[in-house]
Amino acid sequence: MRTTLEICIDTIAGCDAAIAGGADRIELCGALSVGGLTPSPGLVALVVPRAQAAGLKVHAMVRPRAGDFAYDAGELDTAIADARALIAAGVDGLVFGAVRDGALDLDVLSAWTATLPTSVDRTLHRAVDLLPDPAAAIDPAVALGFARILTSGGAVKAADGADVIRAMVRHAAGRIAILPGSGVRPTNAAAILTATGAGEIHASAGAPIAERDARVRDLGFAGAGLARTDPATVRALRTAIDLYDTGEAA
Repeated sequence: MRTTLEICIDTIAGCDAAIAGGADRIELCGALSVGGLTPSPGLVALVVPRAQAAGLKVHAMVRPRAGDFAYDAGELDTAIADARALIAAGVDGLVFGAVRDGALDLDVLSAWTATLPTSVDRTLHRAVDLLPDPAAAIDPAVALGFARILTSGGAVKAADGADVIRAMVRHAAGRIAILPGSGVRPTNAAAILTATGAGEIHASAGAPIAERDARVRDLGFAGAGLARTDPATVRALRTAIDLYDTGEAA
């Protein structure tokens, strides 16, 4: 059975890299340097037909601002409006999360999911990694109709949270997919899949971008973490995962 490779992108070039490298699904974001925000309407309008024509599903991030995931009423309204606009633009799924005081914010999540058509695939994102126990998100996520949870197991990198992710896979028991993400590279993807038992994996496949103009940095136009989706890295990930699927991984 083929393991699903999801690549997160924030540019048209990233979309092309994901397609060329053999990804199965795109997580479409703005501003990956801050973990991803809601993508612009223009980017959505260009990426959705491009990816879908190549056979890739497009799941769009809904995150109205950088920072934590404790949203006020205005931010919830924004997230609902963004979700509706993204659905109208033709995305296949949405990615959202809300956490307050160390627990899922069920009021926000319930209000947000209640506005969605049942046909829209939905992912609960890495906000769950702020919970003392990310596995605590599983049962509420199932009840709210989420199809998967993106997580690093509460660690900075998925490889370091593999034991927690495996426990989540076991607790999910096929009711919801668990999607390991953060720090996934061609060199560790197979090991993460082996350690967790997950059937999907998420990566940025990014190559760092060095901002050469010091003035751009000094004026705050370029923050840390800038990267470009690299088609060779996507292809290497696909190859590593395919070898894992066939039992040939080292």
